[in-house]
Amino acid sequence: MEMEMEMEVQIQTHRETAKMSCEEMTGSTDKPSDLSDFHEDLTAKSSASQPPFPKRRCAYQKKKRRQKDEETSDPEVVNRSSGRERSKRRVNCDNGIVPQQGKLDSSAFECYLENLWTSFSEEKRSSFTHLDCLWFSLYTKESYKAKVLDWIKKKQIFSKKYVFIPIVRWSHWSLLIFCNFGESLQTKSRTPCMLLLDSLQIANPRRLEPEIRKYVSMTSHLISLQFKKLMANHSLLVGFLHVQYVCAFYFWFNLLFPRFVLDIYRAEERPEIPKQISRIPLKIPKVPQQRNAEECGNFVLYYINLFIESAPENFSISEGYPYFMKKNWFTPEGLEDFCKRFNSTCP
Repeated sequence: MEMEMEMEVQIQTHRETAKMSCEEMTGSTDKPSDLSDFHEDLTAKSSASQPPFPKRRCAYQKKKRRQKDEETSDPEVVNRSSGRERSKRRVNCDNGIVPQQGKLDSSAFECYLENLWTSFSEEKRSSFTHLDCLWFSLYTKESYKAKVLDWIKKKQIFSKKYVFIPIVRWSHWSLLIFCNFGESLQTKSRTPCMLLLDSLQIANPRRLEPEIRKYVSMTSHLISLQFKKLMANHSLLVGFLHVQYVCAFYFWFNLLFPRFVLDIYRAEERPEIPKQISRIPLKIPKVPQQRNAEECGNFVLYYINLFIESAPENFSISEGYPYFMKKNWFTPEGLEDFCKRFNSTCP
């Protein structure tokens, strides 16, 4: 019974924290329920990656862990609160931003991000905007793709110099930044580019690239070369069938595989062609790295905070990059001070 109540509290917490940004974008309450459903899916997938245990054994282990927590907690706090109150407090503690006290879930991250965002003046953040932390993950699900693209379109990202896109994939947080997306792809001074800031580079941040901008082009010249090569060793029919197969593969690959950036350009009805969009540089600067397995969400929030404070007026990958985004960008002490400052901003 207590487990069920705890789950209800988690879902309700996520729905309430997501509601503000959802209503701002859509003017309705349809999105929070969708996000809650997807949050449950993410939770289920994360749990599925753990070693499977029978339900009774899981319940027994949770009971033993709860008894251990109560034994090591402040006796006065434990004795004066009911089981439901302890569940709420446990949820809030798990959502905390204090380093080394657990990863941030999507609802806690969104809460801290909104508070961080409002801490800057309107003038300071006029060149920036950010997307909801679940939108990228939602986009990868076919049933949500059209909705996400519609929400992004309402954010008018091409009117901003910088767009922050928090990404949570494989139980890990990273930060994608669109720079100069409103500029022409032909310009040399303010070339559109993307930055991927990852506090765990040993996990290979490039694995996100196919979902960000994958587009495979099968030009007529390449098809001709394939056909001539096959004709030298096989019959006309074999060569023709092979080329048909290759063309079909590239067509369905581009149709079914997520292409986040390309789809954003298409949703905005921009004039750029796919080949130009696929050439937008994706840079991965060597930024400070996390010290344990649970700091990634804190790092992403701190990346956003420092980037807003230090972003250049005119960002260029040919002059000045990587700017301040280096291994010594900030110290662990600076991150800890930031976490302590924002720890009390969300319940």
